[in-house]
Amino acid sequence: MTPPSPPTAGPSRPGERAVRLVAAVSSVLALTACGPGGSVDTGAGDREGGYKRVIEEPHPRPADVIEAAGAPTGVARADDGSLLLTFDAGNVEDDEGPAASAWRIVGRDGRTVAEHAEHGNAEAERAAFEGVPGGFVRVPPGESTEGTYALDVRGRRHEVHSAGTPLPTRPGDVLLSEPEPALVYRPATRTVAPPAGLPAGSVHLALDERGTVWSLDQSLTEDPDRVVRQRDGRTLGSTAVPKPYTGGALTARDGTVALSLLQDDGVRGLLVTTDGGGHWRTVLAGGIPWRNLKRGPESLVLQLLTDGRLLVGEEGGRHWLAADRSNSAFHELRTPARFTSFAVHGTTLYGIADATTATYGLVAGEGLWISRDGGREWKRYEQRGPGAPPR
Repeated sequence: MTPPSPPTAGPSRPGERAVRLVAAVSSVLALTACGPGGSVDTGAGDREGGYKRVIEEPHPRPADVIEAAGAPTGVARADDGSLLLTFDAGNVEDDEGPAASAWRIVGRDGRTVAEHAEHGNAEAERAAFEGVPGGFVRVPPGESTEGTYALDVRGRRHEVHSAGTPLPTRPGDVLLSEPEPALVYRPATRTVAPPAGLPAGSVHLALDERGTVWSLDQSLTEDPDRVVRQRDGRTLGSTAVPKPYTGGALTARDGTVALSLLQDDGVRGLLVTTDGGGHWRTVLAGGIPWRNLKRGPESLVLQLLTDGRLLVGEEGGRHWLAADRSNSAFHELRTPARFTSFAVHGTTLYGIADATTATYGLVAGEGLWISRDGGREWKRYEQRGPGAPPR
C-alpha cells in the first residue's frame, strides 16, 4: 500500500475552495453532476470511468474519493459536535484489486475542516472511527492496536499509546472494540488497553460514562448466561439471562442497560434495566414484531439515546424507537430511504442509504440523513458555507 499522505486542512485559494465545496455537497447528497476543476463526473455515462480512475490513482484527492463513494460508510461525532465521515470506494468487479478510502472532518458550522485519502486494496479492512472528547480515535482494524491513532477536531494526528497490561476502567473511558479483542480508550492519556478483570467467557461488552463495564458471560455452559457489571477492575454484581433465552448484544448509558434476547437463531426481545442493574425486566412485545426480524442477531441495531430511549432495528431493514426512557413501548420509524446503517449520537439519529456492495451507480436517496426530532423529520446532510449558523 502506498504510504498515506498527510491530511489536508481544506483549500487555501478561492478557486480551490469553490471546487471542493461543490464536490463535497454533491458527494454527500449523491447528486449526478460535479463541479469543475478535475473532480470525478458522476453523470451516468462517465461515472464508471471516473470511479476506476479514482481507485487506481496512487495519491487520490479526498474530494474525488468521496464523490466516487457516493455515501459515507460511517459517521462519528466528537463532543463539540464536529463530525468525521468515512468513505470507501471499493473494487466493483472483484474482491481483489485497487480501492480508495477517505475521511473528512466537518465542523459544527458545516464546513470542511480537514480531509485525507489513501490508495489501498479491496481486501483491506476499512478504517472506522469513534468520537471521543476532543476529537476521534481510529478503531483498530484487527486483533492488535497497530494502526490506532487519534485525530483532534482540526484533523491533527496524535499518537495513541498501547498499555502493556489491562487497565481498570474509569469514568470517561470509551469502548473501542468488543472481544476479540476488547479495547478501551482513555482520552486523558491517549491510551488504549484491554479492560481489567473481564470474565473469561465474555462475548459482548458495553461501557457507560461512569466507567462501568457490562459484559455477557457465557463461561458456564450448563447455567444461564449472565450479565456482569464491573468498575475499576472489580465485579459489582451479575444478573442471569431468563430462560429459555441466551444473551446477545449489549448497550449501556446513564443507568440504562439493554441486552438482546436470542432464541432459535433470532432476536426475540430485550432484557432492560433503567436503574443501573437494580431491577431488570423483559420486553417481549412493546410494538416490535420480533418474529419478523429475519436478518439475524449479527444485523441487530441496538443503541441508546442520551435521554434513555432505545433504538432497535436491523441493518438494511426496519427500526423502532422507544416512546420514553422506560423502554416499554416502541413505534416504527419512517425513513426517507432504506438505511444500510444507523448511528445515534446524543439524541440525533444518523441514517446512511447506500448500496450493500460496491457499485458504480447510486441507489435511491443515497447519502447521509439526519433527524433531530426522533425520526419525525429527516434532512439529507449537506455542508454549509461560511457564516452558516451552528447545527
